[in-house]
Amino acid sequence: MIRYAIAANLVLLASTAIAQESGQSLDQAASDPTASLMSFQLQDFYSYRFHNLPGESANRVQFRAAIPFTLAGTRNIARVTVPYITDSPGGVDGLSDITVFNLTTFDAPWGRWGVGAVALFPTGTSGLSAEKWAIGPAAGFSAQAGKVLWGAFNRNLLTVAGDDTRPDVNLSTFQPILNIGLGNGWSTGLSEMVFTYDWDAGEFTSRPLGVKLSKLTRFGTTPVQFTASYEHNFYDKGAAESDTVSFTVKLLLPKS
Repeated sequence: MIRYAIAANLVLLASTAIAQESGQSLDQAASDPTASLMSFQLQDFYSYRFHNLPGESANRVQFRAAIPFTLAGTRNIARVTVPYITDSPGGVDGLSDITVFNLTTFDAPWGRWGVGAVALFPTGTSGLSAEKWAIGPAAGFSAQAGKVLWGAFNRNLLTVAGDDTRPDVNLSTFQPILNIGLGNGWSTGLSEMVFTYDWDAGEFTSRPLGVKLSKLTRFGTTPVQFTASYEHNFYDKGAAESDTVSFTVKLLLPKS
């Protein structure tokens, strides 16, 4: 369950001015993890089926904030993810470990690329925390062809301190990005789809395939994006989640 919570934490970041400079509309920038767009989002992930655990389910509510800033003339995006487990197969609920991620981005003729770092803080409730401090490099890119946005991200966590009696956290995640604009604020594409490689186990412990549907609308002058998604995890060893549905509300704060 702890590995499930940590892997789930490593999952999109997301200013109208910058979006327009790169030829992006606001709804395209909202789905682009390299766009310098301030956002605050609330997500709910409901895993209604687990491999090898018939009848069990889990639910995670997650807050995520993405804050763009400039440092030494370069654009950065800082993101913090705070997950709260409301239901789990073991019956444990509470705060899980917090992750912090910073990406320095650079423009290219074909899109953007970035490098940065991600860190894991053992802030979780007993039974939901790895009890380990971990940090590692991250890199990714996004490109756009018409209404199609595509790219990929890699993040890595390596244990640097913590409870010596607990297993180390040595994970790499790989996330493909695909978003297709449908017009009128609608878009579709791949779900968050985070593939997780556990270096200690020597295998991918998350092999998802999923789709999403998003709608960008406005409440007054404030743009808000709603997203619904479904994922199936093909990794069927142990107590891995099998099928997950999620719903996301993302508040966007573009520069005026």
